[in-house]
Amino acid sequence: MKPLKGICLGAGYFSQFQYEAWTRIPEVDILAVCNRNQERAQATADKYGIPEVVAWDDLENALDTLNPDFIDIITPPETHMEIVALAAKRGIHVICQKPLAPSLEESAEIVSMAREAGIRFLVHENWRWQPWYREIKRQLDAGAIGSLHSISVQMRMGDGWQSDAYLARQPFFRDYPRLLIYETGVHFLDTFRFLGGEIDSIYARLQKRNPDIAGEDAGQVVATFQSGATAILDSSRYNEADCEDPRYTFGTVRVDGSRGHIELDTDGVLTLKPLGKPARELEYERTRANFASDCVYALQRHFVDRMADGESFESTGEDYLKTIALVEACYQSHHANQVVAIQKS
Repeated sequence: MKPLKGICLGAGYFSQFQYEAWTRIPEVDILAVCNRNQERAQATADKYGIPEVVAWDDLENALDTLNPDFIDIITPPETHMEIVALAAKRGIHVICQKPLAPSLEESAEIVSMAREAGIRFLVHENWRWQPWYREIKRQLDAGAIGSLHSISVQMRMGDGWQSDAYLARQPFFRDYPRLLIYETGVHFLDTFRFLGGEIDSIYARLQKRNPDIAGEDAGQVVATFQSGATAILDSSRYNEADCEDPRYTFGTVRVDGSRGHIELDTDGVLTLKPLGKPARELEYERTRANFASDCVYALQRHFVDRMADGESFESTGEDYLKTIALVEACYQSHHANQVVAIQKS
């Protein structure tokens, strides 16, 4: 297989994890960095050994002259439509960061555009690639705790209570009219689908704890699976977790089944407790590298492997629209104070 040639767009806080992961995938050559801030783009190119820096206004010309196989979009959601249109016109494959767009309608338009162009489109949804979730999924599929009863997540990030919340890392968070579910909760909703299958209904109660930001920063979501199982997300970016690194697992998890349960702690330790038997720690591979145990690398490795074998991506655009529909249902439920049924696609 020839090396895949790529261009990365964006040089903000999270992009560092994607650039670093690409350096460890030998089948990929990143040809250029494109960003509105040229100084930041040049610093990124220098740090990761990328040969070219492309001005934002020169992106079209760069796509034509460099002729990449794919682009990795790491820019804000409101820019994605324009960029995907440029790629689709040229038959260039796409990895696109979530959120796909500011609205479900625009997200669907982006996905439709990619489909009609016949390009391959992977949503950068790395949560399900965190190794503890891959191991929980393996245990569920093996029947280790029987049939699924419930999934409960408690997330306390503690990065949003300060008067200058988010400014150092992701300042745009402060101005999002929708924050917790739109930006963070979406990861858990997608992971719920990964672990338990499709969801029938959503009930959500959302709160804004920090008066200095625009959107919600805390909330509770109850999701009902088509199987009858339940998932509960109890989350806050305002209150703190009592652990060294809340950004490692982003919370604690308990998965209950008909024959026992599995628990995840904030250090990535998984414990399996069969009914009536002693608990035991599950042995599985995890690391402190990169972001959230190298889940970004795992996702990008998946992209390269599926590009080589032609098999479908896990997080296709069409599939991810189901997750975005759950995000919309959370806001609808909160505003109406009622359970929202999810329309089957």
